[in-house]
Amino acid sequence: MRTHDTLPPPAEGEPADGTARAVHDGPSDGLCTTLHLDARQPLPELTAAVTGVCDRAEARDDGSVVLLRLPDAPAGARAWPGPVDIQQINRWERAVRRLERLPALSIAVASGACGGPALDLLLVSDYRIGSPDLRLLAPVNDGHFWPGMAIHRISRQLGAARARQIVLWGDDIDAGRARDLGLIDQLADDTEEATHTAAVLMGRISDRELAIRRQLLLEAQSLEFDEALGPHLAACDRELRRLAAAAERSDTAGESGE
Repeated sequence: MRTHDTLPPPAEGEPADGTARAVHDGPSDGLCTTLHLDARQPLPELTAAVTGVCDRAEARDDGSVVLLRLPDAPAGARAWPGPVDIQQINRWERAVRRLERLPALSIAVASGACGGPALDLLLVSDYRIGSPDLRLLAPVNDGHFWPGMAIHRISRQLGAARARQIVLWGDDIDAGRARDLGLIDQLADDTEEATHTAAVLMGRISDRELAIRRQLLLEAQSLEFDEALGPHLAACDRELRRLAAAAERSDTAGESGE
């Protein structure tokens, strides 16, 4: 029997009816622009929530980090996206893409069952923290993997062979395998401590320059060398000018201190 033929049992301490547990702010939230995902919400509200966190992140110029809190999904969360139309799907995918391309770096912290919208957001995060009970749920409807952009991202991140196994069979991925595949960067018993540490470290390097390098990495999977050369040269030119300006400021500061 394939793993998507049965729903995962509720996590310890979770109501049997699948109601999501309350999520409380941790010390990391004061350092970040935070989104608490509630997978029970209808798709338009989920889209609005992602758009809102993008708006807030773009309004900050202090090297902000976006923190995506992806709590244990309610029972029945495997089916995705539910009764919606293609325009709503388009708006959701565009919001997720906008999040993926933010200048700010993003951290996702996931626990328990992670599927549907949470899986989409996990796949676009720069750094991914999971609890030991993490289980990535394949978005399966009537035995078929949902043909959204998660397939595209899984293929680009894992390669076609591994992605084919996941998409064709729709098997769930436990925490250990997710880490081995590179879908999770860190497993932690204390996700709050891990999140706080990551937020502090990433906050020091989160800026537009790092976002440019992330974009080059994303494009490397689809562009041929000649196509990629132009963007890389533009990035190199930008970096040379940045370094020259930094050196000039250093020289000026040295002269004024003499």
